[in-house]
Amino acid sequence: MSVLSIIMEVVQDFTPIAKMGAGIGAGIAAIGAGIGIGRIGGSAMESIARQPESTGDIRTNMIVIAALIEAVALFAIVVCVLVIVM
Repeated sequence: MSVLSIIMEVVQDFTPIAKMGAGIGAGIAAIGAGIGIGRIGGSAMESIARQPESTGDIRTNMIVIAALIEAVALFAIVVCVLVIVM
């Protein structure tokens, strides 16, 4: 038996565990994105309440940051789905 065949055999034994980990990772990514966007929204509302004259700037920054968080979360979920599929 070659070393490569031994490694492949060991890796195949961990496939179900890797898929379970990928599913848990996708869930954690979605939960983290939800918490992050919620905190951004809450902080933005608090900022607007303190300084109503800067509503436009705060809203623009909030939307940009929320979009960046969504992009990172989507990337994490796609990676987890790829691990499950492959």
